[in-house]
Amino acid sequence: MANSNLQDAKAAKNDEFYTQYHDIEKEIAAYIEYNPAVFRDKTILLPCDDPEWSNFTKFFAQKFQKIGVKKLISTSYATSSKKFKSGYQPTLFETSDPQYDKNKTINNGKIFILTRDNTGDGKVDIGDLEWHYLKGDGDFRSDEIKKLRDEVDIIITNPPFSLFKEFLAWVIEAGKQFVFIGNKNCVTYKEVFPLFKENKMWSGRTGWSGGMWFETKNLEDVDKVINGVNMKNVSSFWFTNLDHGRRHQPLPLMSLEDNLRFSKHKEIKGKKSYDHYENYDAIEIPFTDAIPSDYIGIMGVPISFLDKYNPDQFEIVGMCENEDLYKLKTKIYTTMECKQAYLDKFGKKGTYDLNASGVIVKDGLLEKVYQRVLIRHKLATK
Repeated sequence: MANSNLQDAKAAKNDEFYTQYHDIEKEIAAYIEYNPAVFRDKTILLPCDDPEWSNFTKFFAQKFQKIGVKKLISTSYATSSKKFKSGYQPTLFETSDPQYDKNKTINNGKIFILTRDNTGDGKVDIGDLEWHYLKGDGDFRSDEIKKLRDEVDIIITNPPFSLFKEFLAWVIEAGKQFVFIGNKNCVTYKEVFPLFKENKMWSGRTGWSGGMWFETKNLEDVDKVINGVNMKNVSSFWFTNLDHGRRHQPLPLMSLEDNLRFSKHKEIKGKKSYDHYENYDAIEIPFTDAIPSDYIGIMGVPISFLDKYNPDQFEIVGMCENEDLYKLKTKIYTTMECKQAYLDKFGKKGTYDLNASGVIVKDGLLEKVYQRVLIRHKLATK
């Protein structure tokens, strides 16, 4: 379900998924716990976040003084770009403001800035936000928002899912610190995986299991109604280059011998050895908790390993993929071999794209495994 959710969102440009406040609070707390000064005296940009709808703006405005933010900038898209199936209705917050302009609300984005106590109540919070209309529609790719990007310290948001690759490139180009949400499967993109490999980006504090629940404004795409709110579950997680404690927690492991004897997984327990790929000099590890503690060679592990990746414990050396970007393949299958493997496995004509992943021999037949990240123990490189 979750993977199709992203594809559906991409096809329909359904980008109106709103992050829950408690999910933001839990994630951001991890960075503060690891480094209490992480946001102190920093200017933060929330480039896809209207406080009328976005919990990102609400959270950072409410925590502004507590975490020591210097300046908060939040921008929103023009309502003409929002894909509300039920139609967009401006709130009283907007319509009661003297600068409200119906035409601009439709065609122009808005910018919200928080720096000081404007209400005179002795604190700086969401009530002190100042806002005005942008010249353009608020698209993060515009020169107007790019200029803001270049002036800030940290970028935090839930970007439009359909524009994930463009948003990532936009952030990386600026060389800023960041925290944002994306789909799990995008870690296999050639634009994304090298950033993980080179430790320029990693998984956030929140675990991957179960996906994330978002409020959706699309009444035709609701998974569950929770406390009267329409919710959608999407297979997503946090991307960041801010450090947090979980990233440095070692993964508990058993020896290779103990895994083969005591593993809870029937695919491993009782075997004489781990399967070795036919097209990579690496062994197949189908479960992250089955990584042996004492194997010094290369291992192929599920992409969910990145959720638990500790750069002090492991090195990422590449990925099993079609293009052989990391020059790790030991065999390239011919068209004839792919067709023969399909015939052998399925008993009919076709082609089995053996070059797209790691290949093992199972019951005498060539079989592709799921997408794998290739790793080795850090000590094995010293």
